[in-house]
Amino acid sequence: MALARFLRGNSTISRAFAPLTQSLFSTSATPITATFFPGDGIGPEIADSVKQIFNAAEVPIEWEDHYVGTEVDPRTQSFLTSESLDSVRRNKVGLKGPMATPIGKGHRSLNLTLRKELGLFANVRPCISLPGYKTRYDNVNLVTIRENTEGEYSGLEHQVVRGVVESLKIITRQASMRVAEYAFHYAKANGRQRVSAIHKANIMRKTDGLFLKCCREVAEKYPEIEYEEVIIDNCCMMLVKNPALFDVLVMPNLYGDIISDLCAGLIGGLGLTPSCNIGEDGICLAEAVHGSAPDIAGKNLANPTAVLLSGVMMLRHLNLNSQADQIHSAILKTISDGKYRTGDLGGTSTTSDFTKAVCDNL
Repeated sequence: MALARFLRGNSTISRAFAPLTQSLFSTSATPITATFFPGDGIGPEIADSVKQIFNAAEVPIEWEDHYVGTEVDPRTQSFLTSESLDSVRRNKVGLKGPMATPIGKGHRSLNLTLRKELGLFANVRPCISLPGYKTRYDNVNLVTIRENTEGEYSGLEHQVVRGVVESLKIITRQASMRVAEYAFHYAKANGRQRVSAIHKANIMRKTDGLFLKCCREVAEKYPEIEYEEVIIDNCCMMLVKNPALFDVLVMPNLYGDIISDLCAGLIGGLGLTPSCNIGEDGICLAEAVHGSAPDIAGKNLANPTAVLLSGVMMLRHLNLNSQADQIHSAILKTISDGKYRTGDLGGTSTTSDFTKAVCDNL
């Protein structure tokens, strides 16, 4: 196919999307093994929802569960292990529920550890309005692509003297070129017209300046894709005034964390937003990016939409497009009908009610 030919011409992106150029995942005759991190808090509940709906849709996947979270559920008292990481490396595909991160103390973020250890260099988060669910904005349709491995999230912090701490922001040419290449590849492969590089190079001239230089180099290879550079504070203002001004946005780590959550708010919140992390050698780890919501854990009140839509992204990565389309349509119909919405969507339905409704709509 044309996409496969394109990928073969780019070594970095070819490694990132290796499954798409092979027949490894393209057949449903043999079940595919995928790693599943149910996560903390509401994680095990929404993980069960995914499994029920995937079973109803006859998705040929066998789950390899790894409980690595830190709170609420008695099965989630361990930390990431080499077995957990090896599972993703071996299966090359996985789905992850929410994992809690201590604030200002305790262990290092498990999410950050997964991204660093597995080389998940690009976080892809589509932000698209859901039919039938009204927000302040209509017809939002954009994608944020976040560099996932460095920047302010490099984890290099120390105390200089008492009362003074220092955090190092790391930007490298290798990581910047890699995520820029991916952003333009994504735009071309998905019929997108414009890529916007988000930055603060007017202040951080060296770090963000290097990031922009890499984006410009890559943009020259894609003359058919419009390219622009937008300062992050102005980008935030433009997004809340008119999100239709943007198409694909690519940015360093911290900016991506902020902007992607802002974009989620445009369509109704993190509970409706899918996300997928892409790494070299074809690794794909889809994830729900909302919190673990310990206050409602175990109460059958959680909304599983985000992890379900992330699972749909995972299925598309596996070339299981028929099942992905079926599940996606069933989710949208359930939300659009309005009868079985969870509390965060203004309804009174339980997780079980919502899950059954999606299965009925398959």
